[in-house]
Amino acid sequence: MIGIGIGAFIHGYAPQDLLVKYAGEGNFFAVPIATILGVPLYSNAVGSLPIVEALLNKGVGAGTALAFMMAITALSLPEMILLRKIIKPKLIAVFVGVVATGIILIGYGFNAIL
Repeated sequence: MIGIGIGAFIHGYAPQDLLVKYAGEGNFFAVPIATILGVPLYSNAVGSLPIVEALLNKGVGAGTALAFMMAITALSLPEMILLRKIIKPKLIAVFVGVVATGIILIGYGFNAIL
């Protein structure tokens, strides 16, 4: 429900020019920024689909939207807090670094292809 609400807000109220300027295909830093913005959110892939659809409709690149969606599901802050009870902080940092690098590379790859 929250994902649908955020998606509706982006679709109806987010200025398209602003999103295209900062998260569009022409901005080199759009993929890392989308990855960082996805970290504090917590959802599954299905819950983030309305947000991703709204971003794509506003002109955000496919790789940028994909990076945002993958960061929400793989690097969420609540997930890291739970992992801290099982894994040492150094290993969590390595995990976050490797996964974030992979997400960013995939985002750039999809932006280059599509």
